Amino acid sequence: MTDQKYSELAIEKIAKTKINDVDFDNINFGRKFTDHMFYCDFIDGAWQQPKIVPYQPMTLEPSARALHYGQAVFEGMKAYKDDNGNAFLFRPEDNHRRINISAARLAMPEFPKEYFMEGLTTLMKMDKDWIKPGVGNSLYVRPFMFAIDPAIAAAPSEAYRFMIICSPAKAYYTSKIRVLFSEKYSRSADGGVGYAKAAGNYAAQFYPTGLAQKRGYQQIIWTDAKTHEFLEEAGTMNIFFRVNDTLLTAPISDRILDGITRKSVIQLAEDSNIPVEVRRVTVSEIKEAATNGSLKEIFGAGTAAVISPISAFEHGGEVFEIPDTENSYALRLKKQLLDIQHNLSEDKHGWRYEVK
Repeated sequence: MTDQKYSELAIEKIAKTKINDVDFDNINFGRKFTDHMFYCDFIDGAWQQPKIVPYQPMTLEPSARALHYGQAVFEGMKAYKDDNGNAFLFRPEDNHRRINISAARLAMPEFPKEYFMEGLTTLMKMDKDWIKPGVGNSLYVRPFMFAIDPAIAAAPSEAYRFMIICSPAKAYYTSKIRVLFSEKYSRSADGGVGYAKAAGNYAAQFYPTGLAQKRGYQQIIWTDAKTHEFLEEAGTMNIFFRVNDTLLTAPISDRILDGITRKSVIQLAEDSNIPVEVRRVTVSEIKEAATNGSLKEIFGAGTAAVISPISAFEHGGEVFEIPDTENSYALRLKKQLLDIQHNLSEDKHGWRYEVK
């Protein structure tokens, strides 16, 4: 990335807040948005002046390359508020690092860290009232970038827009979920873009997930594209398996997203002396563990989902119910994570980032 001098952030405040029109006790995830949004355009080989303006529709050419060739990446992160009214982000620099990794894979320019952090924290301060205190409440933050160059030649765009929008959120899953182990469809393949948060990754999984939902399953746990023998991740979560007292999870690769919640769960487990094995996990060993009773838990971990227990899975026409277990790792690790995020416990790893 070419060295670039930081431009002063331009701010336009909304004339009247929308917050009084929102029922925060009854929120559908990702449907309501805060008063302001951040954006910055990449034109003529350089990022332009970053801006915060009222949340509003935008004009886009029908020929914008994102609409034709899918150059679009995004991130998911959250802001929290403690009982004293202080606002916090969780590991935001990791999100900045990861969106640039995703951008590079799709031949898009990196977004400067100074622009990202200044725009993000200023936006949080301006829309701070949208962050509600209390465990279970949060503000979901969506940074994203897409190609805006009005040209339909099959080539990387020459212009891009980076944006951040925010949406008040409660729990993504309100109860335990049931999953299907994939036997046919694949999320990603070796050498592909599975490790990037590319928009197309999610579009491609909607169809098979829809088929699973018609059968009563909320998510698919994807298997490797070559043999379908190894369990990898779900559509919205990295996956953990507890066999006896050991946690198993797949290693990151060019097929699997380097989840920030995943990394945090592994660290918290190690802090609690819970054995963790980061290795390839086979369908057959999990089915065998479910049969002999050594499979104690399966749970997903992700920004939106936080930690979501899984109550059953199906594979090969067999359904395996997972009974509740005492001393649930999922519930213990979820409480530890939420307590750190909401400033209710010590943050010895420096994950909590106060918005001042």
